[in-house]
Amino acid sequence: MVNILFSGTAVVLILFAAYWVRGRGAHRPTGTWAIAALLTFFALSFASYAPIVERAVESVIPHGARLISNASTLAAATSVLAFMFQLNLEPEQARRQIRLRVIALIAAVAGMTVLFNAEQLTHRSASLYALYVLIYTAYLAYTAKDFMQQTWMQSKRSRRMSQRLGLRVTAAGCTFALLYAAYKVFAVLSIGLHLGLIPDQAQCSTPFTPTRCAFSVTAPAIAVLFITTGLTLPALIWPISQFYRRRWEAKSFAALEPLWIDVTAAAPEVVLDPGNTEIDTHTQDLDFHLHRRVIEINDGVLALRRYRSLHVQEAAAGVVASRGATDTPEGNAEVEAAVLSAAVAAKRAGAAPDGAEAPSAVGTDSRKGDLQAETTWLLLVAHAYTHHKSQDAAVVETSDVSARSGS
Repeated sequence: MVNILFSGTAVVLILFAAYWVRGRGAHRPTGTWAIAALLTFFALSFASYAPIVERAVESVIPHGARLISNASTLAAATSVLAFMFQLNLEPEQARRQIRLRVIALIAAVAGMTVLFNAEQLTHRSASLYALYVLIYTAYLAYTAKDFMQQTWMQSKRSRRMSQRLGLRVTAAGCTFALLYAAYKVFAVLSIGLHLGLIPDQAQCSTPFTPTRCAFSVTAPAIAVLFITTGLTLPALIWPISQFYRRRWEAKSFAALEPLWIDVTAAAPEVVLDPGNTEIDTHTQDLDFHLHRRVIEINDGVLALRRYRSLHVQEAAAGVVASRGATDTPEGNAEVEAAVLSAAVAAKRAGAAPDGAEAPSAVGTDSRKGDLQAETTWLLLVAHAYTHHKSQDAAVVETSDVSARSGS
């Protein structure tokens, strides 16, 4: 179970690293190599936790899996800070900070390696082990705290939901890393003061037993999972969100077509590019064309404002009120659709405005400049408009049948 957990996670992390390194045309996202290094070192750290790997390493270097795991964790922590520096600082300032961190990393790993070898030569001296852990814990705790602060602050400034969520998951991972660091400090005190609070020979049968394994193995494992998931989440969600956005744009563009045809037929001057109204939704820039269609419909509504009948609006509002749908988006859209249908018919028939002009639909001003909100509103109007036209057609057809029957 433990072998599968840690070995499988290591493989997943390597695949994530390959995804980041994979070329993206002529441009690579900022911090690509830092994230790839982070995932690779975390994969190495996770692999060292797997009993099968641990036994293989320690058959050559006694307790060597511990040094590999700890050094990899510190390298991963440095990589993730490098990513944040590249993201938040000017290039030259970021390079300077990264150089300082790499120097500190080399010094920490070198000190840990010296103490590790000295510990082996002195038959696992408790004092040397305590110093080893102190170097490791101090570097890790400082890096985790710094990274947690930067990711949380960055999550507040990020506009994309996937980035905000990813950064907050990463900050939560740093919390588990700090919990692991606190456990290490406790372990150092126990060893240094010869308190015997941490059984040295107890093996982890599961990720949570004995209790110390929850802090020494599970806490860093969760930290790694949260941090890597949080940093990779935006990159994974982006193509998915783009797919759904493109599909929404294509459906919205098509759904608005009946309303757009009638409005622009009544007010053809609002069409921005009369010679280019046939759009291939599979190859064209849908965002641009949807935006244009929304603008043209709204401009058409303005062009027809003289024909907006207050009498029609009040009658439609009464019908909506009878169903208890007043002040709902669907009810407001139904009223607006009735007004637009009458305005289009009046303009096409060349009729004169019938007097009092109906005011604009509810929320018109608040939606200005928000393409998604405006599109969502017009989709409701278009649906109600199509339904209203169908009802009118049914009424006309019934009247014709009745007239023929009477004659």
